[in-house]
Amino acid sequence: MSRRPGDVDPSVIRRAVAGLVPYEPGKPVEEVQRELGLERVVKLASNEGLFGPFPAAREAIARASLELNRYPDGGAWRLGHALAERHGVPFENVTVCSGADAVIGYLAMVALDPGDETITGWPSFPSYVLDTLKLGGIPVRVPLRDNRFDLEAILAAITSRTKLVFIAAPNNPTGTTSSRAELEEYFARVPPHVLTVLDQAYFEYVEDPDYPDAIEEFAKSGLNVLVLRTFSKIFGLAGLRVGYGVGPEDVITAIGKVRRAFDVSSVGQEAALASLTDPDELSRRRTVNREAMAVLDAVLRERGLAPVGRAVANFVFVQVEDAAALNDALLAQGVVVRPLGSFGAPDALRITVGRPEEIAFLAEALDAVAPAFFTRA
Repeated sequence: MSRRPGDVDPSVIRRAVAGLVPYEPGKPVEEVQRELGLERVVKLASNEGLFGPFPAAREAIARASLELNRYPDGGAWRLGHALAERHGVPFENVTVCSGADAVIGYLAMVALDPGDETITGWPSFPSYVLDTLKLGGIPVRVPLRDNRFDLEAILAAITSRTKLVFIAAPNNPTGTTSSRAELEEYFARVPPHVLTVLDQAYFEYVEDPDYPDAIEEFAKSGLNVLVLRTFSKIFGLAGLRVGYGVGPEDVITAIGKVRRAFDVSSVGQEAALASLTDPDELSRRRTVNREAMAVLDAVLRERGLAPVGRAVANFVFVQVEDAAALNDALLAQGVVVRPLGSFGAPDALRITVGRPEEIAFLAEALDAVAPAFFTRA
C-alpha cells in the first residue's frame, strides 16, 4: 500500500521559485504514441540533429560504457584542454557543463542577486528568463524587430542594474541571426559593467559569410563576452548533454565554484572528445542539413505556411492564426512540432528539419489538416 508524503510549510519554497512556470520540453515520441494510440510518430520539435553520434563518438561511447562504475572526471580535463586547443585559448577560459543550458544556469547563480536585471530579445530561448527568475532577478524582454534581435533597443534598455545580456545567434525559436557588423556595433557600445552571453548553439550549421565566429572574433579580442557552444545539435549528442562556454577567466572560475562535482558524464565527455576529430563528417552533416532545410521550406510554402525571416540553423518559425489548434491537429496525425507559448510566441510553431521521409510525412499531415487551417499556394 502506497502512502502520500506529507506537505511542507509553503515558506520552505522560495518565493522566486513558487510562482515559476517551468520549461516545457517537446513531447517524446513514446508519449505521443501512448496517448494517441499511433503507430508512427515523427518528432520535428526539439531542434535535434538529423543524425546520431559521429562514428568515432559511437566507438568512444562503447569504450566508456565499460567503466561506468567509475565517476567521471569532474573537471572534464581532457575535453576542456581539447576545446582550448581547438579555439586557441587557455584552458582557464573554458568551462564544460551538462549542455550550454547548464552554463546559462550556473552563470545566473554566480552573477545575479535579487533585483539584478538581465536583458534578452523576445521571443527567445526561455532559459534566459527562467534562470534569471530563479535567482530573484528581473528579466527584461526586448521585442524582436523583423523577427531578429533588436540590438539597438537592447542597448537602450541597459541600466545600472543590468548584469547580463543574452544574445542568441541564431535565435531560437525564429532561426534568424545578427550579422557580424551588427554585433561589432553592439560590442563597441555596450557598457563595461555588462557581461554579454552570445549563444552560438547552432554555430556549426551557419554558412553565411557575415556570421561571425564569436570565440575567434570577440572573446579572443578581450571583450566582456561569454560564448556558448554545444554538442547537442550537429554533433548528435543531445541525449548526453555536453556544452561549453569560452569567456573571461574570472567568470569561468566562478562557474567552477557552483558547477556540480560530476556535471558531465564520462560517456558524454568521451563522445564529445571523439566528435572533434572528424571535420569531413561535420561538413557532410552541414550540407545535408542545408539541402533538407530547402525541402522543408518548399513544403511549407506550397501549403501557405511561409517561414518568417531567413532561417540559418536547422529549424523554421511559422506564424499561424491558431497555432495551438494546428499543433493539436498535427499531433493527431503523428507529427510533433513545437508550440511556442513558453518562448513568448503563442501565435507560432517551430518546426525542426527532418530526413526526407520525415518531411514527406509532415507534408501528408499538413495536407490532411489543410482545409481547417490554410490554403495551398
